[in-house]
Amino acid sequence: GTPNLEEVRQALTEIIDDANRASDVIARVRQLAKRAPIEKSLLDLRDVVQDVLALARYESAARNVTIRTDLSKDLPSVFGDRVQLQQVLLNLIINGMDAMNEIEESKRVLTICGRRETHDGTFEVLLSVEDSGVGFKPEERDRLFEAFYTTKTQGMGMGLAISHSIIEAHGGRLWAEPNQGPGATFLFSLPDADNPPSS
Repeated sequence: GTPNLEEVRQALTEIIDDANRASDVIARVRQLAKRAPIEKSLLDLRDVVQDVLALARYESAARNVTIRTDLSKDLPSVFGDRVQLQQVLLNLIINGMDAMNEIEESKRVLTICGRRETHDGTFEVLLSVEDSGVGFKPEERDRLFEAFYTTKTQGMGMGLAISHSIIEAHGGRLWAEPNQGPGATFLFSLPDADNPPSS
């Protein structure tokens, strides 16, 4: 039959209104992540990694994912909120596992590396999570941290956006790089608490 254009228009208006409301909610969640008082303490990121690996142990076993770590013994301390940094790292690990769902089990390897480096003349602690999954398209790179943007069929597109806000609130950076081979690497850096920038 003839489509009722008025009904279609009304339905589309409702969809747009709902999307705008959801966007406002997400914006407030991100603001909370940025502005909520951060309970910073002196942290060893190796301890944070071990805590998160304990949380992810069941999930990695269920998905037949091998997790490897390569953490420098002289990894400097950082000032941070332990729970928030655990949340970021756990999100990156789960995302990495999701990216490997469709590849054969023997190739499901997730590598977490930690090292000290300098950026723009300041000392940083760099943590990376590398998967061997499906990776991302070059045109997706700049959108990965946008709210609601997701490459997953079941994803909401909020995990990376919130993680980005948390790392920024810690004075750090969070970004993604395609691997030379299969997969992608997500990295975040935080200021080195042992060598704060001179003012």
